[in-house]
Amino acid sequence: MTGAGGVELATELRLAIEVADRCDAITLPAFGSDGLRVDHKADHSEVTEADRAAEEIAVDTLTSQRPGHAVYGEEFGTAGPDDARWRWIIDPIDGTSGFARGIPVWATLIALEEVGVGLAVAVVSAPALGRRWWAIRGGGAFTSGPDGSARRCLVSEVESLDEAQVSLAVNQGWHDLGSGRRLEEWALGARRARNLGDFWQHCLVAEGALEVAVDAVGLAVYDVAAPRLIVEEAGGTFTDHTGEPSHAGPTAISSNGRMHPEVLAVISG
Repeated sequence: MTGAGGVELATELRLAIEVADRCDAITLPAFGSDGLRVDHKADHSEVTEADRAAEEIAVDTLTSQRPGHAVYGEEFGTAGPDDARWRWIIDPIDGTSGFARGIPVWATLIALEEVGVGLAVAVVSAPALGRRWWAIRGGGAFTSGPDGSARRCLVSEVESLDEAQVSLAVNQGWHDLGSGRRLEEWALGARRARNLGDFWQHCLVAEGALEVAVDAVGLAVYDVAAPRLIVEEAGGTFTDHTGEPSHAGPTAISSNGRMHPEVLAVISG
């Protein structure tokens, strides 16, 4: 599978996995360490030296091996050519607040986007969970566990809410949009409703373990680019709250596709 200019996507996936390995080697030893320093950004969200160090190694690796590509990360912004056809999107630690508190649900998110075309490669690496997910455009989505064995991700075929498991991250942003109460009441009709949060809920939709995941309002492109491709390559649907297929934020809803119209109807009222 190739993109513009003969770019071989399998080769780019191998590079993304190399970057994930290098980030894991920084983030996992820092997780739970007594000396971990936690700072706060202007928006009051947490950031650690592990976030910065992981993004630095990711950017250094990508800019040295792909000098014609741009790289956009959460902590340091954009590096590389302004007019690049290919852009890497990096979240060094998605779930930093949990990371800082010793909660193992965090991951490095890596996506490669062909500008003007769409997402091409995605890797989500969650070393504290012993899990990794990846996808290539047109090539399906896959996951592996601690033993390293890979299996294909496919969304579920559940169609009714009373049989569905859903993840709902309703924050103040959803109430500001006027949808918070409706979403909470809707989730009461599910077989099981949880708030699993961040990347994990979307990856579980891709695996078929959840039918719907509604993320918190306030997302950026680096929060959802990689999960979007994984969900879509698993056969699912990934949109913003208006129903537009998007990884631009500030909202993200993933589903098995069958239940997407229902949750969008709840959001729109």
